[in-house]
Amino acid sequence: MVGSKSFEGRETMDTDNKHPGVKSVGWALVQASRLHRSRTGDKLSELGLFAGQEQVLQALGNSGPMTMGELAAILRVRPPTASKTVSRLSSLKLVERHTEPGDARVVRVKLTKEGKRKAAAIDALWDEVESELLQGFDSKDRKRLRKLLRKAAKNLAGLTGADQTGFETDDEVDGLEAASEPEMAATA
Repeated sequence: MVGSKSFEGRETMDTDNKHPGVKSVGWALVQASRLHRSRTGDKLSELGLFAGQEQVLQALGNSGPMTMGELAAILRVRPPTASKTVSRLSSLKLVERHTEPGDARVVRVKLTKEGKRKAAAIDALWDEVESELLQGFDSKDRKRLRKLLRKAAKNLAGLTGADQTGFETDDEVDGLEAASEPEMAATA
């Protein structure tokens, strides 16, 4: 591939050389995803975290303590993958693991005080990167993109045998949030 140096010293593509998938939706999705992950990773490194760790902290910050199996299901990873990330976060003193009283085989994970602080910082970081990602999009564009991406993910989940839940439309998500509000008020 013929390239030239940009002002930052990075190799850039000549405009005549384009990837054959440039007109593919999948290719565009991979590029946007890769760049989003890179930007998020840069921001996470400022917090002393690596990409992927934020998802555990966000899940626990949002849902509270949960079992390793529940955490793996939310993250859409295998339990050993979740366990490995939890071990790393535990060594950073951001999460704690406790066995379930009466059944030591069940391990619950929860945020520490420092973990809660990091989770709040991640929420702010996530909002910042989302704003950068969607700069120039109006609310209708944002809603449409979210809907299309959820539909695409659900299509692929069905074909791969992955869990198809969690890809609800905005209306369904709004309904879930409204349904959970009285429950949250009753437990507060």
